[in-house]
Amino acid sequence: MGVKYMMKTYVDSFDEEKFKQFLHYIIHATSSLENVGRTVLFKILYFIDFNYYELFEEKLTGESYRKRQHGPVPSNFNRVIKELKAEKKLKEIKKKYKEYNQQKYISLIEPNISTLSAKELDFINKNISIYSNFNATQISEYSHQDMPYAATKDLGEIIDYELVFYRDPIFSVREYNND
Repeated sequence: MGVKYMMKTYVDSFDEEKFKQFLHYIIHATSSLENVGRTVLFKILYFIDFNYYELFEEKLTGESYRKRQHGPVPSNFNRVIKELKAEKKLKEIKKKYKEYNQQKYISLIEPNISTLSAKELDFINKNISIYSNFNATQISEYSHQDMPYAATKDLGEIIDYELVFYRDPIFSVREYNND
């Protein structure tokens, strides 16, 4: 017996400027952490966006995430990173982390956070403190077990935010009444 759920339709809910500030803020907060390269960054973004949606039933950035082999990947990441690099707000470096090649982003200036509320920043900071402790392998494996990713059938497919309401308790950030 499969899980039944109602899919909501979203029309242009992506807020590019907010995502750009969100991304730069997270890079700024994690630049000094050796383990946070591109893969870990992707998953931090995913978990913050999806956890926010589960808790508040509204999208934080409206970014869409695609199912990829190593876990969820933000759809607009490459374009927005390119803009941030062109604006000299961050740089990309390639280095070794343990035995792995790592792409890492370093913030060069204090991020503009004018589109992020105090409530959002508090939520973001709490989630950064949780997910920035994982290495790439750990967080990829962890993300594969999260219901939104696991229930998305095909690689490349957009992951539905509504699937957060079917998470296992270990992933859930919300308490549900079983009435």
